[in-house]
Amino acid sequence: MKIAIIGYGLQGVSSYNYWRDGNEITICDQNNIENTPEDANLQIGENYLKNLDQFDLIVRSPSVHPRDIIDANGPDITIKVTTNTNEFFKVCPTKNIIGVTGTKGKGTTSTLITRILEADGKTVHLGGNIGTPPLEMLDAGIEADDWVVLELANFQLIDLEYSPHIAVCLMVVPEHLDWHESMDEYTDAKQQLFNHQTEEDIAIYYSENEISKKVASSSKGTKIAYFKAPGAHIEKDTIAIDENILCNINEVKLLGKHNLQNICAAVTAVWPITKNVNAISSSLRKFTGLEHRIELVREFNGVKYYDDSFATTPEAAIVALQAFKEPKILILGGSDKGAEFDNLAKEVSENNVKHVVLIGYTAEKIRKSLDKIGYSDYSDGGDSIEEIVDEATKYASSGDVVLLSTGCASFGLFKDYKNRGDKFKQAVLELS
Repeated sequence: MKIAIIGYGLQGVSSYNYWRDGNEITICDQNNIENTPEDANLQIGENYLKNLDQFDLIVRSPSVHPRDIIDANGPDITIKVTTNTNEFFKVCPTKNIIGVTGTKGKGTTSTLITRILEADGKTVHLGGNIGTPPLEMLDAGIEADDWVVLELANFQLIDLEYSPHIAVCLMVVPEHLDWHESMDEYTDAKQQLFNHQTEEDIAIYYSENEISKKVASSSKGTKIAYFKAPGAHIEKDTIAIDENILCNINEVKLLGKHNLQNICAAVTAVWPITKNVNAISSSLRKFTGLEHRIELVREFNGVKYYDDSFATTPEAAIVALQAFKEPKILILGGSDKGAEFDNLAKEVSENNVKHVVLIGYTAEKIRKSLDKIGYSDYSDGGDSIEEIVDEATKYASSGDVVLLSTGCASFGLFKDYKNRGDKFKQAVLELS
């Protein structure tokens, strides 16, 4: 069989390894690729999407929009297109699959679900957008009774043809509007996680977000809202579900209301599987979160430095700054994904932010939003992470928080949000 793999990132490599035996593989990518397999053909450059009708199967990687494949080849080409995620659902040895989507919190929620189920004694496989491509997860020897937890972003969902047994939609706000034609298309992509559920399946959504509720509404399964009963919710400073008190919110190590939402989503997702209160409670108390999500880097001269580089939308930056009562020096800006910053500026003025350090392409756009509400305590962060950290430190006093929560993607100054967070942590650790 002649197979084209479109895009050769992590999932492209995983797809090649899965299909390479017995097939003729062509790797198609707009960029030059290092270390390509010797037995693969290459179609590289601006015409990498041309003439795909010559192939029997086309495997789309998440970075490539289906629209681009159609535009280059015509609408009939879609019958040949699949994805790493679709193939995984098709061949996965277990149907015990939990899929998690939303704008932010997917990784935290997916990981916490995994920790709880493991504490209950189950064998669990975690992957998807969080790091391990779905087809690569098969190498772990998934058994019929195992559980699979998939973090799924809009890039993977837009042409998903299957739905998991338990689908979870967290808060959804505008994002990736540089990739999607509209907010409706972004929302429709999320909805694919629920579209193929049956009456035997479960759809979980965030009770306080209308888009989340709309996304889950297409499911034919049982719908359960979280952050209110009957799902997990906050009751008198405790996390509770079905009249069971799991723990006090002060015992949770994750900061911010948004993480209480993520916790309630995870608990609601596992409750139909296990009602082991001890396993759930213990997991909630132990879980410290993921890297680059409001992560304490260091306390230096009485100032605490937090890496929240994963906050690539204004809404994510808002929930991060609301997590701290202390005076804050906030680092904002990056590449432009089409977001607006007026609401973020308002929250800056109302949440004890002493100073804003502006960086990246969106610095001017954010500055205008701050000026509009009369907030003028901002400065330019410079062109290197060392300059940015030095600028923030200059305005910080003992008892303050320096928060890297940019509200924007990282491209331009940094490779990605991980690179931005890593460089921030390195610069902070080198302060003396």
